Amino acid sequence: MEFMPAFRVCASGLAAQRAKMNVIISNLANVNTTRTPEGGPYKRKIIVFSSDPLKGSFDDIMRMVKVEDVIEDKESVKMVFDPSHPDANSEGFVAMPDINTVTEMSDMIVANRAYEACVAAFDATKNMALKALELGK
Repeated sequence: MEFMPAFRVCASGLAAQRAKMNVIISNLANVNTTRTPEGGPYKRKIIVFSSDPLKGSFDDIMRMVKVEDVIEDKESVKMVFDPSHPDANSEGFVAMPDINTVTEMSDMIVANRAYEACVAAFDATKNMALKALELGK
């Protein structure tokens, strides 16, 4: 029995959830950023996953998670009235990132749980491999 395909699937899930966590952390860190190098306020980032068939004996069943892209949410800017802000326009409005911290924290919990599930699957596969080696003695 081959265990390496299962390890590869688990590893791809771990990497994908780590990337999702990095995007969420970036969103939370920039919740009040009104000036970016590109100009304008920070725009919320969204990670896009896809799946790739696993090369090996279970091509049609097992699929690996892949980070397809990290895109910007085009509608993630809100106008806030704050005439004392240095980035306020002539009417006193400031373009601010429209990032909901509750949504981001919820996404972070989901990513953390998915990461934990991948770790548990990895450990279960490792334990099965060890038991299979013990049977062979």
